[in-house]
Amino acid sequence: MSDTTVSLVGNTTRDAEIRYTQSGQAVADFGMAVSNRTKNQAGEWEDGPGQFYDVSVWGTTAENFAESCPRGTRVMVIGRLQFDTWEKDGEKRSKVKIVADHVGPELRWATAAVTKAAKGDGAKPASRPKPAPAASTYDDEAPF
Repeated sequence: MSDTTVSLVGNTTRDAEIRYTQSGQAVADFGMAVSNRTKNQAGEWEDGPGQFYDVSVWGTTAENFAESCPRGTRVMVIGRLQFDTWEKDGEKRSKVKIVADHVGPELRWATAAVTKAAKGDGAKPASRPKPAPAASTYDDEAPF
């Protein structure tokens, strides 16, 4: 069975929560909201129903994402669906989340300062510019 690949563009709903495995591997978890905006016959924008996803990203990408994309940032995610199951209080539960292979800011309504990370051990540059706050207003062509 092959993985199901997904590509999404939406806004982060919370700051990435970064943690480290026992082997020292970074993993960042964040939420993402996606909705479709279309023009109706009267030429007015209408928002479609929102879809909310939990996303995980690993390694140096996790560290870079957590530092670069705070809550409210419009991002692009390419990854695969992962189906998790567990039991809580004797009740079986399940959830589909996205394990991201590629993440980054979406630059249609924002700019980003890119600082190349050092190669090799994943070490970060000595100083990295702080990301600009996410814009809170968009023009009439915003797709969400």
